[in-house]
Amino acid sequence: MLELKYNKAELLIIDSDKNTVSFNTENKTTLLDGFDITHSWEYEKSGILVEVKKYNGNLYYNFLIDKKRLVIISNDSFELKEEILTFFWDVDVLIIIGTKEAAKIFDNIEAKLVVPYGEAKDLFLTTLGQHIEEETKYKVKWDFSLDSTEFVNLG
Repeated sequence: MLELKYNKAELLIIDSDKNTVSFNTENKTTLLDGFDITHSWEYEKSGILVEVKKYNGNLYYNFLIDKKRLVIISNDSFELKEEILTFFWDVDVLIIIGTKEAAKIFDNIEAKLVVPYGEAKDLFLTTLGQHIEEETKYKVKWDFSLDSTEFVNLG
């Protein structure tokens, strides 16, 4: 189980062992249990694996937490080429900047749970026909539907 919390500009991802991924949505820094992983590389800490990929000058994060894939996309200005799309393969939880352009990126990624963030997240959700209440925290229980995508509005 994961717990997702949003506080000001910080998105917290807490696993069942209380390990924490902290993603600052303003300056795009990411910490894994306090360890800075804002560099292109592969990391392992506290049983969490993460690959950080630099593509077109931006960083993308692909975590393996409790045998599930969690991906963080922090921008919407890149071409969807095979090189980057394979990095987003088999996504369980997608955390994505919430813009109208990011909705097009989401269409090319088959995620089971989507969490948009940022000032335009409501526009992202509306573009995709989602009108859901905002929550301050959300518990992911890993029992996803195979037929549809679930959306979470954290704020």
